[in-house]
Amino acid sequence: MEVLHNTLVATALVSTPLLLAAMGGLINRQGGIVNIGLEANMLAGALAAVLVTWQTGNPFLGVLAAALAGTVIALPFSLVITRLGANEIIAGLGLNVLVAGLIGYLLPVALGVYGTFRPAGLQRLPRIDIPFVHDIPWIGPILSGKDPVTYLAWLLVPLIAAFLYRTTPGLRLRAAGSDLEAARAAGISAHRWRDLSTVLAGALAGIGGAQLSIGIVGLFGVGMIAGRGFIALAAFYFGAARPWPTAAAALLFGFFDAAQVRLQGQGIPVQLVQLLPYLVVVVTLTVVAITRARREGGVAVA
Repeated sequence: MEVLHNTLVATALVSTPLLLAAMGGLINRQGGIVNIGLEANMLAGALAAVLVTWQTGNPFLGVLAAALAGTVIALPFSLVITRLGANEIIAGLGLNVLVAGLIGYLLPVALGVYGTFRPAGLQRLPRIDIPFVHDIPWIGPILSGKDPVTYLAWLLVPLIAAFLYRTTPGLRLRAAGSDLEAARAAGISAHRWRDLSTVLAGALAGIGGAQLSIGIVGLFGVGMIAGRGFIALAAFYFGAARPWPTAAAALLFGFFDAAQVRLQGQGIPVQLVQLLPYLVVVVTLTVVAITRARREGGVAVA
């Protein structure tokens, strides 16, 4: 029971980077682009947050820098797709390799470190205790004591849902993603809306990287994203690019990510425990694919 409680306490924190990146990917998917480059946005955001927080002593400026870093990377990625007609999958994979390679090169050249950068005295995002809630036995530690970005991430879920389905800009963005030619015929600048959706995705993924680096671990590592961008991709695929199901998927994957840390040392081989989050993603996506195939036409499954 103690392991379960500790896992639930950690779930909100560790699911936040997944949630932010998944919400960004969801907006991008609604805008017509499947963003495989979320991993690069998160990595750039994580580094920008550490660097700016280190220099200014203000983690909130670090979060803003992370959003900007994600945006700066996202815009040319989008323009290559919308203006030059590049394949979004190839472009996204190329972006991930490029950003990881560039950061891996710059760390030793500019900062004299290899792989991991942990500046002395790095400020981390503060934790907020919710009045009255944090005193509730068992439930209090699960809901309270998280950083502001975590609470912001969950607040964004209903806001994004309202934006997409209850506002004119949201309707235009979805129209641009649904049918390019029909959107143009209706007078909607489809490419601009697709670019905007990619920029928003980059900003949210960048903030997710910041929450990981200065909200959870307190450092930057070249391999710290560890596939979370692809797990976020799986989350909005699982949620059919809808905010609430996507948030539920991010929470589920975050739970198993937290669980694998706490199961280490329980007599289970470490290698098997570390596979747990990725195994859950594969199983979940397989179930979703089989369910959809049967619903859409009774496709035989061997």
